[in-house]
Amino acid sequence: MRLSWGLLLLMVALALRGMAAARCPTSCVCDNLRAHVLCLNGNLTAIPGTIPQLTKKLDLWGNSFTVISVGAFLATPYLTHLDLRRCKVERLEEGAFRGLGRLVYLNLASNGIALLYQESLDGLSSLQQLILEGNRIEEIQPGAFGHLGSLTVLDLRANALVYLPDMVFQGLQVLRWLRLSHNALHVLGSEAFAALPALRRLSLDHNELQALPGESLARLDGVTRLDLGYNPITYMAEEALAMASLKHLSLDHAALQDMAPNAFARSPELRTLDLRKNQLRGLPPLAGAGALARVSLAGNPLLCSCLLRPFHDWLARARVQVEGACAAPPALRGRPLDSLRAPEMRCGHPQQPPSPAVPSEQPSTAGSRQCPQECTCSPDFRHGSCENRDLREIPQGFPGDTHLLDLRRNTFGTVPPGAFPGLKELVSLHLQSCSIGVLRPGALRGLESLVYLYLTDNRLSTLAPAAFKGAPRLAYLDLDRNAFTRLPAVAFQLLPNLISLHLQHNTIGELVKGDLAGARGLRWLYLTGNAIRRIAPAALAPAKMLEKLHLEGNCLAEVPTAALWGLPALSELKLSQNPIKRVGDSAFLPVASSLQHLYLDNMGLEWISPRAFAGLGPKIRSLYLESNKMSNIPDMSNFTGLEILNLRDVPFHCDCQLLPLRRWIDKLNLRVGATCGSPAEAWGLKVKLSPTFQTCPGWGAGGPSPDKTKASSKPSKKKRWGKSPARGFKKSRA
Repeated sequence: MRLSWGLLLLMVALALRGMAAARCPTSCVCDNLRAHVLCLNGNLTAIPGTIPQLTKKLDLWGNSFTVISVGAFLATPYLTHLDLRRCKVERLEEGAFRGLGRLVYLNLASNGIALLYQESLDGLSSLQQLILEGNRIEEIQPGAFGHLGSLTVLDLRANALVYLPDMVFQGLQVLRWLRLSHNALHVLGSEAFAALPALRRLSLDHNELQALPGESLARLDGVTRLDLGYNPITYMAEEALAMASLKHLSLDHAALQDMAPNAFARSPELRTLDLRKNQLRGLPPLAGAGALARVSLAGNPLLCSCLLRPFHDWLARARVQVEGACAAPPALRGRPLDSLRAPEMRCGHPQQPPSPAVPSEQPSTAGSRQCPQECTCSPDFRHGSCENRDLREIPQGFPGDTHLLDLRRNTFGTVPPGAFPGLKELVSLHLQSCSIGVLRPGALRGLESLVYLYLTDNRLSTLAPAAFKGAPRLAYLDLDRNAFTRLPAVAFQLLPNLISLHLQHNTIGELVKGDLAGARGLRWLYLTGNAIRRIAPAALAPAKMLEKLHLEGNCLAEVPTAALWGLPALSELKLSQNPIKRVGDSAFLPVASSLQHLYLDNMGLEWISPRAFAGLGPKIRSLYLESNKMSNIPDMSNFTGLEILNLRDVPFHCDCQLLPLRRWIDKLNLRVGATCGSPAEAWGLKVKLSPTFQTCPGWGAGGPSPDKTKASSKPSKKKRWGKSPARGFKKSRA
């Protein structure tokens, strides 16, 4: 009886395992013992519907989802880890992650997400780490993180944030590390960091802060480490930093020219101060920083005259270690500060360099608490909304301190002059899907603080020269999915601070000289999904600060090499899905000194010149060449900094001419996906494993031994991805 029961239980267990294996999607690999499913680089366009329900870890890296729709993961409620890196996600629908109450780790890095809505992250009550690095997030709506009460790490590095509104991080009660590095932040609400009682580290380095945001930082009583390096901050005023627990402050590679003696008097725990690579000629004694133990001044133009003697004496009295060396006078140049003696620090003609004026702060005046009848207004968030109210005219009468105004999904048709009276503090204006065909001159009059303007999904085909008059601080302009047949060039003359311009999915046919006149500060230009056949040589020249140029899904028949001259900062170029069949010599030479990410995938590319990548080298971090038709590629052995190389679905001809590529791939610690398309005996094999190279001259010199390759041409089960409900899986490197 016992034996029969045991057999029955074993049969049931095997049946359940068999059912779980059967549910594994064809493009995925399932390890049912570890409850781990991988669907890597599979060209999936939707979340697979047959993922085993008990899955805990789901890795969807490198697919093409575009939109994460409502309830996309309702069938996998036991997930604890979800990886959606590099999945081309542009939008998270409100409620996309509902049902994932057990999820603790969510990675959405390196996608195209531009906006976080209030309910985008709803349902993630157990989430501890959220990685949003490397998207193009321009705005975070207040309340977007309101349901993430367990979050400890929030990574928003390398996005496109300019402004943080008040209470934007409300709800993150246990957050310990907030990473905002490599954005374009230059405006922080005074309450932007309110309601973060557990925060211990804040990273604000590599932004555009021109003054220390002292009022915003004063809300952070528990922060011990603050990174503010690589910001153009010029002056530290009296009691500039009031952070009771701060121990480590980085202000390196900034623009500091002077500092008040008691700048840190209200940060009594400060122990290390990093001031490397600034413009400091000297410093006063920092008498208010009683706990300071170490100051780094390396790379400053220090004048070791009598004017620096009080600071030098203070270092000795307070027993503060210092790093740094004299830049002048000539007799002391190169001498470490801690080696100087007071008599050596003399003055001939003492001249104290003038201190820059302390930036003045304009007090904000709160408006009245009125609100149009058809709308709702939140005084806590300074947020007004009339979304989808079937309005025919733009309502008026919002509180004067409104920061965000959401008027999406109405039917305005026209935006008249002076449509937004009394909203001098408005920062973000949403007019998506409002059937707008005309933006009258002066429509934005009085919007002095406007940074974000969303006009997506409207009927605009042209813009008057004065369409944006009255909004000089506008930095983000979204004109996706309108009816433009050419760039509305004249309108940019009044936008000196324009950073990001979205014109995706219009019908623009060409870019000509003068199209970007006035857009001197433009960094990101998105032109995906137009009908561009030609880019004139001087069309992009005014945008000398351009960093990202997205041209995928257009009608270009060749790489616009001549148009790339004069773009010394361009780091990302997307040419995917253009009918470019051939890439000639030195195609990317104009941007070779700055280019890091190059997309040449899905083009039907048939031939690449051996010198096509001339000038490119260690700076290239990612190269996408998948889904093309060429049978060979140029030598890329000098691409030593590669982190991503995608060669999937390229029909390589695996003969001796491909041997250099074969050897190079063998040295890479990357999954490149390169397979043979010919000859017949190698068809479908990975280039790394094809035996056709064994007959090539010089195969034994510098390449794997024939015995090693012969053994690896039929990889064992331990080296292949494989499905096995009982034994799990392991990973092959190629």
